[in-house]
Amino acid sequence: MVVDIAGYRVADWVAMTPALVLGLTAMVLFIVDSIEPRPGSSSNAVLAGISTVGALGAFLLAGTFLVLGVGQPRGTGAVDLFNGQLVVDGMSLFFVVIVGSVTALVMLASYDYLDGESYQAEYYGLVIMAATGMAVMSSANSLATVFVALELSSLPSYALVAFVKENRGSVEAGLKYFLVGALSSSVLVYGISLVYAASGSLQLNAVAEALSGSVELVGVLGIGIIMVLLGVAFKTASVPFHFWAPEAYEGAPAPVSAFLSSASKAAGFVVAFRVFLTAFPEVGGLGGGEPVVDWVTAVTVLAVVTMTVGNFAAANQEKVKRMLAYSSVGHAGYVLIGLAALNTPDRGLVLGASMMHLLVYGFMNTGAFLFIALTDYWGVGRTFQDFNGLSEQAPLACAAMTVFLFSLAGLPIGGGFISKLYLLLGTVNAGAWLLAASLIVNSALSLFYYSRVVKAMWIEDSAGEFEIDSYPSSLYAAVVIAAFVTFALLPAFGLLSPSAFDAASVLFG
Repeated sequence: MVVDIAGYRVADWVAMTPALVLGLTAMVLFIVDSIEPRPGSSSNAVLAGISTVGALGAFLLAGTFLVLGVGQPRGTGAVDLFNGQLVVDGMSLFFVVIVGSVTALVMLASYDYLDGESYQAEYYGLVIMAATGMAVMSSANSLATVFVALELSSLPSYALVAFVKENRGSVEAGLKYFLVGALSSSVLVYGISLVYAASGSLQLNAVAEALSGSVELVGVLGIGIIMVLLGVAFKTASVPFHFWAPEAYEGAPAPVSAFLSSASKAAGFVVAFRVFLTAFPEVGGLGGGEPVVDWVTAVTVLAVVTMTVGNFAAANQEKVKRMLAYSSVGHAGYVLIGLAALNTPDRGLVLGASMMHLLVYGFMNTGAFLFIALTDYWGVGRTFQDFNGLSEQAPLACAAMTVFLFSLAGLPIGGGFISKLYLLLGTVNAGAWLLAASLIVNSALSLFYYSRVVKAMWIEDSAGEFEIDSYPSSLYAAVVIAAFVTFALLPAFGLLSPSAFDAASVLFG
């Protein structure tokens, strides 16, 4: 099969080029490591350069395809591959943009962070392989493909969390992450088997067609859908499968925490969006009839509980990195609004707002965790008090962190302000007042604990004789770039949001 891209007729597999670039990058890293297996400054630079270029290549290709209309109604239309097992459309490309940009920032920052560490090639290779799995997840159009891509993403992530083998906290976090991940994978695959029993198919469109009439095994289907929802909840760090996130994010190297909390979360949500809105819209009552399995209500409860538990837990933390970990749980609740507030004629608005929030979140949350990586490099402690007076010696980095935190809170200093505003508008249009109230209350609460970090950096006096004697260039650059993009997304939101809204609207037919 061929498709027309910018006037050129090419094979349909070309649409998967962004994911293929990531996979080829991982293979190149293996080859380079086999040539020069011993870690050193020269090999670290080569490995970091290859990884960053590969991630940037995937990001730029996906962005270019979006501009050219690949996979979209105004261009080629959705491109089906392998008999519909994979699909490239606006949504898949949009999320590859998120994964590619986050991976590029993390790879850039890792050059300084890994200086002098062993197993550098393994680290870069694991990150790129996980990113490849996430890119495939964004195009997965079958429950079987979803599970395989999820495991391709998860297995390298377990090793990355436990990367610092000399650190008991890192190894313990990796073990807990693996055990909870194994449990959630078993829950997900069992849920898939129940959906298959009720529908007789694994391909998402075929599942929807099979369930569009009368459903014989309603109880089996209901349990299957709930188990699939719980499996996705693990990947997105949503309640009740959230408790691995604070342990994993705190124990893992800070760049890994940035990668998992941003790119991995985005990949989990694209699976949730595609599976539930492609395979289960009719049974959820989105077709106008009575819901057979009311998963929309289940997601509503999940969203409210997730954002509330995450933010209240974050407000009680004394370590900045752990606070950010619980904060990421709260943001998962915000994004779930895209699946919960669907009782509105303009469903594309609320789902597109969730997609845009994930895009902005990818930069502001990644930047915040990379700032923690920067303070780790300097030997700064992890509590709020350890950040006292830090702006006196690192004003640019602290200014960047302030942009991240206030944008995460929803203040008009970054793109997070508009994305939350659109989410609030979506809940109001849907009449989902519980979601709207939860969003407002939890955003206000988040401002409290984010402000504690800002106050410590800019207002409090330093308690010790701490002095910064070096400024790692690549890590510093990654933090500044993330801050610039977070700020620039405030005025540029209107330029990028149509792609998200169009991609979201297509899922509703």
